[in-house]
Amino acid sequence: MKSIPSQDSVISKLGLEKHPEGGYFKEVYRSNEQLKQLPERFSGTRSIATSIYFLLGRNDKSHFHKIKSDETWHFYLGAALELHQITEDGTYSMVRIGPDILEGDVLQYTVPKNAWFAAQCIDTNGYSLVGCTVAPGFDFQDFALAKASELIPLCDKEAELIEAFCLKP
Repeated sequence: MKSIPSQDSVISKLGLEKHPEGGYFKEVYRSNEQLKQLPERFSGTRSIATSIYFLLGRNDKSHFHKIKSDETWHFYLGAALELHQITEDGTYSMVRIGPDILEGDVLQYTVPKNAWFAAQCIDTNGYSLVGCTVAPGFDFQDFALAKASELIPLCDKEAELIEAFCLKP
């Protein structure tokens, strides 16, 4: 069996760039077709769907953020990651997305629209390479980074986790 390529070689081979929420990404698909009739939470049109490669390295965090569409994460390569989620009603959950399905990892998981979510590779010496598919398609005007002071009142039992996964001002 071939060894897993290094983080730097994957970033280089796939042409990944730094992402504002943390980690590295590259958009690999954007539908040419546009949706014109959308729920009120959207302004303007959106592509039917988009997808990216997304890599979280040994020191990276995907900080708490939310988008206005559902987002499906697909595991590709490396170590599992933990995806933390806080829904609109303040319910916290965590799912491991990774290769070890016999130990509870899932190969894909969908974060519902408007849920706050954050992630981190569980192997401090490794990385996680996933794909993220968004429908209706991703647009940065639908993206919001969380402030701990705004998110903690929604789920105060997870204050320590929220502090750890929110960007510091």
